[in-house]
Amino acid sequence: MRDTRESRLLLVLMIAIAFALITVDIRAGEESPVDGARQAAAAVFGPVEKGVATAVDPVAHAIGAVRDSGERHNRIAVLERENAALKAKLGSEDQTRSRIRELDEMLKRAGAGQYGIKGAEVIAIGAAQGFSWTVTIDAGSKDGIERDMTVLNGDGLVGRVATVGPDTATVVLANDPDFTVGTRLEKTGELGFATGQGDRALSVQMLNGKAKVSPGDRLVTFGSRGNKPFVPGVPIGEVVKVDPSRGDLTRTVWVRPFVGFSRLDIVGVVVMPPREDPRDAVLPPKPAVQPTPTVTVTVTPSPSASVPGKPADE
Repeated sequence: MRDTRESRLLLVLMIAIAFALITVDIRAGEESPVDGARQAAAAVFGPVEKGVATAVDPVAHAIGAVRDSGERHNRIAVLERENAALKAKLGSEDQTRSRIRELDEMLKRAGAGQYGIKGAEVIAIGAAQGFSWTVTIDAGSKDGIERDMTVLNGDGLVGRVATVGPDTATVVLANDPDFTVGTRLEKTGELGFATGQGDRALSVQMLNGKAKVSPGDRLVTFGSRGNKPFVPGVPIGEVVKVDPSRGDLTRTVWVRPFVGFSRLDIVGVVVMPPREDPRDAVLPPKPAVQPTPTVTVTVTPSPSASVPGKPADE
């Protein structure tokens, strides 16, 4: 529109009319003469406004979500840390309970054999001093540990002390190929010598070639002169195989050791031997054999059954 005198007069007139309508509308209230026009405009432009609002609202929600995402992310991070801490605590508690059980079983074995022991923890495993199977424990000469002392745990014979330092000691495990220990068979007292075979069963040469040995029989240490390197009565393992006797002076049996050499943790070094041989007292009681249930079938004759050779209707 060009800036002319007529256009200026028209603009002033339109502004005056607008003010007049506003004044009339405010004073008339609900009976305003422009109310009909207002409703008509609402009917026309209302759907358009709603559509625009619908399109804009998700954008507003997204903006709010982005604004709150930092706080939500921080909360998730806190929950994740709490979860990790809880899992670590549970794992630690499980490990603690497991070690308490190991210690309890070891003390039971030591008490049954009247062994004075010094507890220690396995801190390293591996070959040492020319032996294939060894572990290092966190106890040494400062703790009263000496060379050629018996080492056990809650399951039985672990090995013997090979070398000693001020704070640590090296233990040769009973499954080392260069390890040999005198054995005594439970109940019968038959003697032999067990030799380590690595991750296989121990090989035991029974001194009596005619000795009666069966799978399931158990062996303990026979003991050494002066109780070094072995004190008597420490459980060794269970017979799993017996080689047939061929009339030889000795007989070979194969023994599965009670100790799991690949999962050693808490051990005890026997620093004080028993006053007397405990014999089989250190062996745990054998589990009771559950009798095999038998099924009894009782046949009850039916009243309607017919007697052979006799008609059914008599």
